[in-house]
Amino acid sequence: MHRTRVGRHASRAQARDSKPAVASTSEDADTIDARYGLEPVFEAGAAGSSERGGSCFKDIHCPYCGEPFETLVDLSAGSADYIEDCQVCCRPIQFHLEVDHEGALTRLTAARGE
Repeated sequence: MHRTRVGRHASRAQARDSKPAVASTSEDADTIDARYGLEPVFEAGAAGSSERGGSCFKDIHCPYCGEPFETLVDLSAGSADYIEDCQVCCRPIQFHLEVDHEGALTRLTAARGE
């Protein structure tokens, strides 16, 4: 029994002295995502979230219930019309997306998808 306690104390001391493995701060998010097979994270208002030709978050109000919510807008395909359900009341919203020749968002409208 005494032998088990010594082993337990030794392992606690080793755990206390060892440092946890932490990713290097010099690695960027893309490198870390690729290493661990992670999907990219889209954060509203984050720097670089409204890149030309990429995607960005936009605040809209549902034309049915009037509640505001945030939607991810994909600019890579250019101008488009598409339907997305309201995140609050689940009714279909008709989006009209206009993108300029450089891939920047020029207009986004939301209407009832009737």
